[in-house]
Amino acid sequence: MTVTRDTPLTEFPGVGEARAKKLEKLGLSTAGDLLTWYPRDYEDRREVYPIRDAPLEGRVCVSAIAAEHPRLSRVRKGLELVQVKVVDDTGVLYLTFFNQSYIERAIRAGEEYIFFGSVEEQGRRRTMVNPIFERADRRSVTGRVMPVYRLTAGISNHFLASLTLRALPCAGEVAETLPQHIRQEHQLAAAEFSLKSIHFPENQEALELARRRLAFEELFYLAVGLSFLKRRRDQEGAGRAVPVRPREEFLALLPFAPTSAQSRVMDEVAKDMVSGRPMNRLVQGDVGSGKTAVAAFAGWLCVRGGFQAALMAPTEVLAEQHFRSLSRLLSPAGARVGLLTGSMKPSEKKKIQTALAEGEIDFVVGTHALISQAVAFHNLALIVADEQHRFGVAQRAALAGKSGKGISPHVLVMSATPIPRTLALIIYGDLDISVIDQLPPGRTPVSTYVVREDKRQRMYGFVRRQVAEGRQAYIICPAVEENPDAALPGEESPALNLKAVKTYAAKLQKEVFPDLRLDILHGKMKPKEKEAAMAAFAGGITQVLVATTVVEVGVDVPNASLIIIENADRFGLSQLHQLRGRVGRGEHPSHCVLITATRSLESMERLRTLASTTDGFKISEEDLRARGPGDFFGNRQHGLPQMKLADLSGDMRLLSEAQEAARELLIQDPQLSAPENRPVLERARQLFADTPDIFN
Repeated sequence: MTVTRDTPLTEFPGVGEARAKKLEKLGLSTAGDLLTWYPRDYEDRREVYPIRDAPLEGRVCVSAIAAEHPRLSRVRKGLELVQVKVVDDTGVLYLTFFNQSYIERAIRAGEEYIFFGSVEEQGRRRTMVNPIFERADRRSVTGRVMPVYRLTAGISNHFLASLTLRALPCAGEVAETLPQHIRQEHQLAAAEFSLKSIHFPENQEALELARRRLAFEELFYLAVGLSFLKRRRDQEGAGRAVPVRPREEFLALLPFAPTSAQSRVMDEVAKDMVSGRPMNRLVQGDVGSGKTAVAAFAGWLCVRGGFQAALMAPTEVLAEQHFRSLSRLLSPAGARVGLLTGSMKPSEKKKIQTALAEGEIDFVVGTHALISQAVAFHNLALIVADEQHRFGVAQRAALAGKSGKGISPHVLVMSATPIPRTLALIIYGDLDISVIDQLPPGRTPVSTYVVREDKRQRMYGFVRRQVAEGRQAYIICPAVEENPDAALPGEESPALNLKAVKTYAAKLQKEVFPDLRLDILHGKMKPKEKEAAMAAFAGGITQVLVATTVVEVGVDVPNASLIIIENADRFGLSQLHQLRGRVGRGEHPSHCVLITATRSLESMERLRTLASTTDGFKISEEDLRARGPGDFFGNRQHGLPQMKLADLSGDMRLLSEAQEAARELLIQDPQLSAPENRPVLERARQLFADTPDIFN
């Protein structure tokens, strides 16, 4: 069979209709798709061990002969075991397969196989659970470095790797799109070599060369696309020139003196808004750094200039908090502040919508309800998006479109996820960046502790002492409800043993804190229920709030001095840092307790990193290294094209090289109209398929 890039996977051996549908879930329908489905990891299967010498750490290859016919037994409904004894000159290995009845027919007594898995010792017996195997005389995946792919249910890694191996010959069809002078200058391997070696490298050097070429390529086209994006932004229509007012008028409204960092960012915002060009600025700062005061300043400038402003928050709870604080702050200056959320009565919504259209509301705070078709503004000049990573570019654009034809509103986006500036310039390529790198004086430092399960009772006692002193506590769980499905032996279930809000809160109320006032809060509750629960906690009625991460962005409760996070190892560091920011907002000493049962040394080290620092930038860098930018930022949400291979945190040097190469190329050929550069333009178009108009 001759394989080309366009060969459907249905023509490959073993790919019937059912498997084809499962492969399509991964975006794989042709041989060419397999070439760019890059491995997430690798397994070294080059060395084959005898049974006695096989290491007990990691997964290894063992060569052995089946000493008997496999034995199939049904333990209970839904659980089948296949057991088989295999031998060599050095010893005996006992294999167990769970729910793989076909093994009974696949392994034949007297034949030699290569088994790949983890060898364990149980007394004097050596065992292996659910190994991958192949006939010793028909090796395809043994004796080489094997790729490990992201999978879907019903598609094994072994099967996907075998398909990719068959697809490799068509790598020669892939045309070079990187200009030759760039490949030479940056010593980049050829496309064909790179595509083959990224899947099945002959050695470590080949893998590094392949990865460098393919990662550089991604970052280069990303940099090209972002350059076009920035260029389009610079060519946008006029923005509303907002007159500058004496800063002292606004400062007189504040109940505190701004930090020097806040003042610096206010200066940057004021310069943008008076320029006549639409502002597109990201304000990033740690939890509690005072980003809202900067947003209030921008809104105040608009209102005093005779324009309207809108602030969009990701949750109703947070929108209501912003509404209250902005009303309290700006009403004395004559600003008419309104609130618009999805849960409001139709009559209330209509009233607010009419007031906005007629210019009777100066500053509106709301949720996604602000971008509904029914909402129109009289003269919108400013959009503020809180918690930037929770909104997509399209949502920002939808709200911006309400400013009127030919006029682009000023856009201010806020993020409490501090990231290194160089990285931010890529991730938010269409935005200017301001950093509030200073906390207001008087913020109570939060003491953080990593606690094992055996200290749970002491932790409960600590909750009691805090409540006895008049304080309140959060208890955060990773799940809403328990997962009844138990993992089979030899399998992992990420949902197993996770604390769930509903059952855990009921247990705490009945067995641990029967005399305390507990309540729950989670995302599956109705908006009014969530609002009531948060209001009761903020008002001091609820003493202990058992919640999910829905409180990550929520109302400030200065009296809350303790937050306990169950299964802390299941959260990203930046999210844990955000949750920790729920306390320490009042005058009382505050504490964060991270409870974990993990046996992973790596996970424990991550948690200790959080306990040792409150520096959000340091924490985010560590989080990036551990989780990668895809999970960390939610690429699809903020508009950054999905990277298949490049690591925006680990490839910073390569990123700089790619940016410089893109910059030099665009200086020489700004429109990429030269014949040799047209493939570059086409690849950038493909990467930015969601925003194709930037290249017009």
